[in-house]
Amino acid sequence: MKRQYNTRAILASLLICGFVGMFSETSLNIAITNLMEVFQINAATAQWLTTGYLLTLGILMPFTGLLLQMFTTRQLFIASTAGLTVGTFLAAVSINFEMLMFARVLQAIGMGLLLPLMFNTVLVIFPPEKRGGAMGYIGLVLSFAPAIGPAISGMMIQYLSWNFIFWFLLPFLVIGMVFGVKYLENVTEVRKQRIDFLSAILSTVGFGSIVFGFSHAGEAGGGWSSPLVLTLIIIGVIALVLFVFRQNNDQPLLNLRVFKYPMFVIGVFLVMMCMVIVMSTMIVLPMFLQTGAGLSVFVAGLMLLPGSVLNGTLQMISGRLFDKYGPKWVVIPGLVIVMLVLWFFTTLTPASSIGLIVALHMVLMGGIALIWPASQTNALNQLPPELYPHGSAVLNTLMQVIGAIGTAVAISILSDGMNQYLATSSAPTMLDEIANAMTAGAQNVFGTVMILAVIGFIIGLFMRRSNNNGQDKK
Repeated sequence: MKRQYNTRAILASLLICGFVGMFSETSLNIAITNLMEVFQINAATAQWLTTGYLLTLGILMPFTGLLLQMFTTRQLFIASTAGLTVGTFLAAVSINFEMLMFARVLQAIGMGLLLPLMFNTVLVIFPPEKRGGAMGYIGLVLSFAPAIGPAISGMMIQYLSWNFIFWFLLPFLVIGMVFGVKYLENVTEVRKQRIDFLSAILSTVGFGSIVFGFSHAGEAGGGWSSPLVLTLIIIGVIALVLFVFRQNNDQPLLNLRVFKYPMFVIGVFLVMMCMVIVMSTMIVLPMFLQTGAGLSVFVAGLMLLPGSVLNGTLQMISGRLFDKYGPKWVVIPGLVIVMLVLWFFTTLTPASSIGLIVALHMVLMGGIALIWPASQTNALNQLPPELYPHGSAVLNTLMQVIGAIGTAVAISILSDGMNQYLATSSAPTMLDEIANAMTAGAQNVFGTVMILAVIGFIIGLFMRRSNNNGQDKK
């Protein structure tokens, strides 16, 4: 007889803590300028509060497949929430940049453990026919929390101070920890694992260099011509190639056999595609709204909030639709919506109404909500139970890496489009011409991600419903 779990309480505890972690990932983005003044630091130093967080996640994620097998569910939950809680508290009382940076690393370690633990626990405690709904709730947290982070942080900075960003999060963490300690059970068996230290070094150097290199390329003053960026990316690629070859042993750090399952590969590609589209949109649209419509940073961020709310709500619904009808009837309509909206985005001009842009963003995020949870659940469903930890680790690792890559590439395409337009302009310093240049760059970004969506649509046609025996069916 299959073991019964209090699935609602377990999921609630994981989601509450996950919300805090994802909120923290973007919450300081809007506070960078304020923190530069408070701590008397320059922009490059302040950017480390975000880059360091992403870098820690990128380094830690590949190890989680092994950690999920070496430690019990409760041990990892307590370790992850302790990291989040201590890090959040230290951030709230930080008196200098170094203390805040250390707090951010602790937060990232906690989130790096919690994310794969969340996915793995859902795979174990929910039967395949109910996983879509549960993954929809996770999707709500993963998309909604980072979207509202800048908006809520902006209000707190305006009316209180940056410290209150973290004081605001602490009560949620305490509630999540209490739920988890009371209801979360050990859902996996602990196995003795041998750590391949060469794989660990290659993984750290590879993923760390890639994330840092692309993040630095996307920062102001960085760029692809930077020797540091080029060196980091080359080192990262070489280390990852060696890492892949090294995984052909009895106890790999990251079991790459997950890529032998076709529905896993298709699902991961579609999730990566969604990540790139979301990250690109979150960067380009606020810049377009500020330059073209003359809105403030705070108001431009608020304009994206309706789409994020719709995305979170629909992710829960689309998860249930996946459980009932399978992936194709959910994913394909989502891909069609995304392709059409991205095409409309390529036609935007400075004269386009703000209402139209907000409406298009809402429809786009609705389409993403149809694709993401169904693709993710279908991908993990095809894996046999012994590969659940590694499937979760691979998925979360690639999400962090593609997030850094997508952000940097989007900024690069935007900048190149603007520079090309201004190079042919007779009055490149006029506000109207700068707005037109921003439009040209934004159209290039949306055109690029539209091509990616078309590729995703073609690949999505081959998707089939997965079961948990390493097979698939129509």
